[in-house]
Amino acid sequence: MPELATLLQIQRREDLPQVRPGDTVRVHVRVVEGARERVQVFEGIVIEVKKPNSFEGSFRVRRIAHGVGVERAFMFHSPRVDRIEVMRRGAVRRARLHFLRGLTGKAARIKERRTARPTAGS
Repeated sequence: MPELATLLQIQRREDLPQVRPGDTVRVHVRVVEGARERVQVFEGIVIEVKKPNSFEGSFRVRRIAHGVGVERAFMFHSPRVDRIEVMRRGAVRRARLHFLRGLTGKAARIKERRTARPTAGS
């Protein structure tokens, strides 16, 4: 029987993008319904990231669905997570964005993080 460390190395994923609080992400999750398996997309704002460099790391995504806030937690190295797409990078100054739970509409918006552009002529 293989050791636990060997199993963890087999399950470890290197194809995932770096996810930070404030990012708007689209998580493609494999859902099993009876004998069928399909991919379901969950899109929302990352409100917290736990142990991002660890094998047991996870992140929590929040979205508003039909006027109700819905949160889901995902493990980074879970075989149920098919892929993660980062739609927008958010400019936030907090590690945990739980204050978004009390905000709705325009008040719950997050500014986009700007990247440095190369200057022309240099």
